[in-house]
Amino acid sequence: MKLIVGLGNPGRRYQGTRHNIGARVIDTLARRHRVALREEGWADVGALTLDGARVLLARPQTYVNVSGTAVADLRRRHRLPLENLLVAFDDLDLPVGQIRLRAKGGHGGHNGMRSIIEALGSEEFARLRVGIGRPPEGVDPADYVLSRFSKEEQARLDEAVERAADAVEAFVRRGIEAAMSAFNLRVSSSHNLYERPYNGA
Repeated sequence: MKLIVGLGNPGRRYQGTRHNIGARVIDTLARRHRVALREEGWADVGALTLDGARVLLARPQTYVNVSGTAVADLRRRHRLPLENLLVAFDDLDLPVGQIRLRAKGGHGGHNGMRSIIEALGSEEFARLRVGIGRPPEGVDPADYVLSRFSKEEQARLDEAVERAADAVEAFVRRGIEAAMSAFNLRVSSSHNLYERPYNGA
């Protein structure tokens, strides 16, 4: 069984904000596979089968900065090894429209990822970073992540979320290394064109 977690703050107030892009990936997968999410512990969870593989989609109902509570609880409930976990979340260091998979790593300053790493006691799990861009000069990052995307950004974002959902499916079907090879593409900021794979972190 695979556990796919998308981070975001709960409640309508935060829908559509940059910090909730991970949760939007889960919503996209749920719609794509006609899965209903229901409350389970500290998260809304839905199950599906993809090419014979059992998959849990989870959207924590804690605030992003304490996401570790929900993720650790789900892992205990379902007795999942860390290699079967993937977490999708927003990343300030990637431009809007770009996604990046990693097999493991640190929190990169993201408090939700910091919380998960602390709760699990390990960095040894896959993650899917979805770019939200850097804040304009003078804008506090804490305020920026709670802002919404511009109309210009929205088209790139819509495509990125669909590609992120595709990347999750590749992770389930073929594993993290194959998914990284297929989806870790750079995006040209001037023309929004995909370039060939980025082989680094």
